[in-house]
Amino acid sequence: METFSTTQKLAAEALGTAFLLAIVVGSGVMGDTLAGGNVALALLANAVATGAGLYVLITIFLPISGAHFNPAVTLAMAARKKIAPGMAIAFVGAQLVGAIAGVWAAHAMFDLEILQVSVKARSGMGQIFGECIATFGLVLTIFGCVRFRPDSIAAGVGFYITAGYWFTSSTSFANPAVTIARAFTDTFAGVRSEDAALFILAQGLAALLAAAIAAWLFEPRDARAKAGYSPADEEGTGAAL
Repeated sequence: METFSTTQKLAAEALGTAFLLAIVVGSGVMGDTLAGGNVALALLANAVATGAGLYVLITIFLPISGAHFNPAVTLAMAARKKIAPGMAIAFVGAQLVGAIAGVWAAHAMFDLEILQVSVKARSGMGQIFGECIATFGLVLTIFGCVRFRPDSIAAGVGFYITAGYWFTSSTSFANPAVTIARAFTDTFAGVRSEDAALFILAQGLAALLAAAIAAWLFEPRDARAKAGYSPADEEGTGAAL
């Protein structure tokens, strides 16, 4: 198995997240410009570009860092002890830096003002709940693919996010780094900072819940018994992470 240095892993997380945000914001600007006021068409362009981009980025960077590109995913992995706490913190830092850089890159490509603050409202309990559903489903998709179809992680995540743009009320941010970065673009993809804070809270809680459910749901009963689990363990401690 190939091994990569911490520096390589952090660079992969930063670069992958940067490209993800450049895709999200850039395709939002392009779609909004070409759709002629048709919001559904602009959203379709944004969704397809994001899903396709995620497939490529995960395929490239998965062998290096695991291709999290998402603090909620990193949090879920840390909860399942798949990544050390110190490395998880470093991953989140790299993701945030990359996300902001990706937004600025998109602005530069379209000759927009680099430094912006979004005024686009995305508020209401429906959208907060939408972020819970979007993030829960994303993390469950990742753990399910890792457990049963590791060769399908890129496709699974890409298709899920594409669908999430359409079936969730919030258009499926499902990513705290994406949410923070999108607060700094006053374009089609933007979100007000006051709305972003509640999105992030919902994303974190949903990621932890999905990690707990995945630990129980995706482990066969006989495998749990061999590892020393018993029904009494679950009754006393709850689903193990």
